[in-house]
Amino acid sequence: MLDYRLLATLTAILEEGSFEKAAQRLFITQSAVSQRLRQLEDNLGQTLVVRSTPLAATTAGQRLLKHYKQVSLLESELDDDLKDRGEAGFNTLTIGLNADSIGTWFLPAIQNFVQDNKILLDLKVDDQEQTHHLLRTGEVLGCISASSSAVQGCRCIPLGQMIYRPLASPDFVEKYAPNGLTTENASHIPVAVFNRKDPLQHRYLEQRFGVTRFPHHLIPACDGFISALVKGFAYGLVPDQQSKELMQNKELVSIDPECEIPVPLYWHVWNLQTSLMQQLTRSLTTTARKSLTPIISA
Repeated sequence: MLDYRLLATLTAILEEGSFEKAAQRLFITQSAVSQRLRQLEDNLGQTLVVRSTPLAATTAGQRLLKHYKQVSLLESELDDDLKDRGEAGFNTLTIGLNADSIGTWFLPAIQNFVQDNKILLDLKVDDQEQTHHLLRTGEVLGCISASSSAVQGCRCIPLGQMIYRPLASPDFVEKYAPNGLTTENASHIPVAVFNRKDPLQHRYLEQRFGVTRFPHHLIPACDGFISALVKGFAYGLVPDQQSKELMQNKELVSIDPECEIPVPLYWHVWNLQTSLMQQLTRSLTTTARKSLTPIISA
C-alpha cells in the first residue's frame, strides 16, 4: 500500500527542484523531506530522484508522480461532489502548452471553465514540439502538442492548425529583402527566434532555402517578439491569430509572400473520465474549432 503522505513529499521535491524549497512548501524541515524520500525509496526498493541540480525524477519517480496527480485529481473532484460546492476550495490543474497558444486562443477557451469550477492554473510553457515530454513524465495532466502520437494511458484529440507567416516591418523588408527572401540573401538577414528549443524558424529556412546558419535574436516573450518585428529588429514567424490586425494596419508585411507554415495542435490528456477533464476538453475543442484552421488529413 502506498503512503500518500510520502508521495506528496516526492511530488513537492520534483516540482520545486530542491529539498529546501520542498520543505518550505510542505512547512516541514529539510531533514524531514529527506527522511520521507528515503523511506519511500526504501519501501519500494529503488531510487526515485536523481540528485542533480535541479533534482530530477527517475523513470520510477515519473510514474509515481503521474499516479499521485491522477489520484489527487480524482479525490479533489469527489470531495467537491460530497460538499456544498460554494464551500469547496480550488483545484489546481497543470497543463503544458506553447506560448503562442497562451497569447491567442487558449485563455479565452478556458475562461468560463476556470471561473465556474474554481480552478487554479499551473501552466508549463514550452515549444509545441516539447510539451509531449511533460505529459510523458507526469509533470502535467494534459498538454497541447504538435505530435499526433498518443502517450500510453492518454487520449489525443485534434484541435486545429496555427498558420505561421514570415513577417517584418515594411522598412525592414525594403532594407534587407525588397524582392523577398532568396537562397542568396536568407543566410544574411536577422531573424527573431523565440528560444533555443524553437525549431520552426530553422526548419523553415533549411527546407525552403537550404540555409542552416543565420544571424538571429532570441526573444522568449510573445509581446516582446512582436514588438521586435514591428520595430525592425528582425523578421520572424508569427501565427495569423497574432498578426491579422498588424498586417491590416501595414505594421507588418510578409518577407516571403508565398509562404505559410501550418503547425497542427493536438490536445493530449490523461484518460480519466472525470467531470472536470471532460469539461476542460470540451472548452478547448469548442474554441479551437472557431479559432484554428482545421487539420487536413494526409
